[in-house]
Amino acid sequence: MDAAATAATATAAAAMVWFRKGLRVHDNPALDAARRGGAAARLYPVFVLDPRYLRPDQAAPSPGSARAGVARVRFLLESLSDLDARLRRLGSRLLLLRARDDGDVACTVCAALKDWNIGKLCFESDTEPYALARDKKVMDFAAASGIDVFSPVSHTLFDPAEIIEKNGGRPPMTYQSFVAIAGEPPEPIMEEYSELPPVGDTGEYELLPVPRVEELGYGDISQEDLSPFRGGETEALKRMRESLHDKEWVAKFEKPKGDPSAFLKPATTVLSPYLKFGCLSSRYFYHCIQDVYRSTKKHTNPPVSLTGQLLWRDFFYTVAFGTPNFDQMKGNKICKQIPWTENEELFPAWRDGRTGYPWIDAIMIQLRKWGWMHHLARHSVACFLTRGDLFIHWEKGRDVFERLLIDSDWAINNGNWMWLSCSSFFYQYHRIYSPTSFGKKYDPNGNYIRHFIPVLKDMPKEYIYEPWTAPLSIQKKANCIIGKDYPKPVVDHAIASKECKKMMGEAYASNRLDDDKPDKGKSSNSSRRKLSAGSQVTPNSSKTKQLKRSS
Repeated sequence: MDAAATAATATAAAAMVWFRKGLRVHDNPALDAARRGGAAARLYPVFVLDPRYLRPDQAAPSPGSARAGVARVRFLLESLSDLDARLRRLGSRLLLLRARDDGDVACTVCAALKDWNIGKLCFESDTEPYALARDKKVMDFAAASGIDVFSPVSHTLFDPAEIIEKNGGRPPMTYQSFVAIAGEPPEPIMEEYSELPPVGDTGEYELLPVPRVEELGYGDISQEDLSPFRGGETEALKRMRESLHDKEWVAKFEKPKGDPSAFLKPATTVLSPYLKFGCLSSRYFYHCIQDVYRSTKKHTNPPVSLTGQLLWRDFFYTVAFGTPNFDQMKGNKICKQIPWTENEELFPAWRDGRTGYPWIDAIMIQLRKWGWMHHLARHSVACFLTRGDLFIHWEKGRDVFERLLIDSDWAINNGNWMWLSCSSFFYQYHRIYSPTSFGKKYDPNGNYIRHFIPVLKDMPKEYIYEPWTAPLSIQKKANCIIGKDYPKPVVDHAIASKECKKMMGEAYASNRLDDDKPDKGKSSNSSRRKLSAGSQVTPNSSKTKQLKRSS
């Protein structure tokens, strides 16, 4: 064999698997394809640290970067460490690179493809706008360089593009129509292997160890509570097996139910962050749930069942992929144009857990510290920010969740915020979560509040959800003076909720009138009205109906 043929064979034998979301070994079609290069193949398992995601931002409202809080960054780094450990057990390792501050991830990947003479590139398909633009740069470079590219859909149960094609080129806009079109998802890759091809020569590349979050320059984060949820495939599979071990619980699972105040042992699987980072394959999870169903006499069904939750996830991914400007109100054809208010006092109070409503504040503090909270808790604070009390734009809340949630998925986060603000998908805007009575029915003693807001730990349970109603003598005895040690409510819920319903009704009427206008989608400021941060606070006497069904 001459030198040119030898070089061509070596190039063809070198494969790169570019890890992004799919931070796992099990059911990973990209890794599976990359490893099938023959006995002489060289495999380059690569992850690129993105400064856009990790760079410290001292102006951020809590420690971390502009795009990710400490809990979310820590979960990613733990997932990378676990992936590296699992690869090493298979005779390989994770090659961690860092994109230059003056460059981007795509440039770093393209440079490695060239310098390492890669013949085949395998990576998981991604549908987010940022990822689509990034991946196009890499695929264009690969095509121009004669590099074979394999980019399978494996982050979701189904390929969103195929669902849209089956639906005549449009995404199905209801869950029921999506499920009818989707059918059964493909089977996961069940093969387990004991070794991977050796890692190729990386030349003069600086290969980084997985950094610790304390090394990233976020300042003093010692006061931040550690999230109890550790990242990584090992933890994901362990948590999944523990959840599915209780077959009766799996068979009876219903999403609308559950205790949002349960924090020591959450009333759900807490597998969403592992699905978000791809530490757990959604197809493998679906397959394992089906195994449990086959061993039980009866079980719940979609949309409320465990498999139903995975289908909800795919539904939002599909709608997001097929809807331009899905992540904003303007220019988004499925989003109602609502004249949300701007308020520089109310929004930070909500974001930082200082609204004066302990149920709302405890949830937001749990979010900042743990990067997670129960889905019904999310519903409560999202409703409070938007159509329930403050009438602030859902995009503002979306950004907070996007930064702090360890399970924040672009499609699901935007879809849920549109849903809960009654901007799309769900339109019964008159059904509002009470910031006092909703939490009380699950946790009448207020243990959840006492844990996350220690200043209220000695407040009698009669006043724990409405501490401003406690007599001054009670406040003194509890060592918590309202207005001094804990804030007064920023709005009177009884008044604010009525005002919000009125403004939502006006916005809905305006949207109906604008349906046939050529400039449809432009919102009017005629009904924009401010809620006063200094409005007089009175005890909430109304029994507001609770939202019984949401995403």
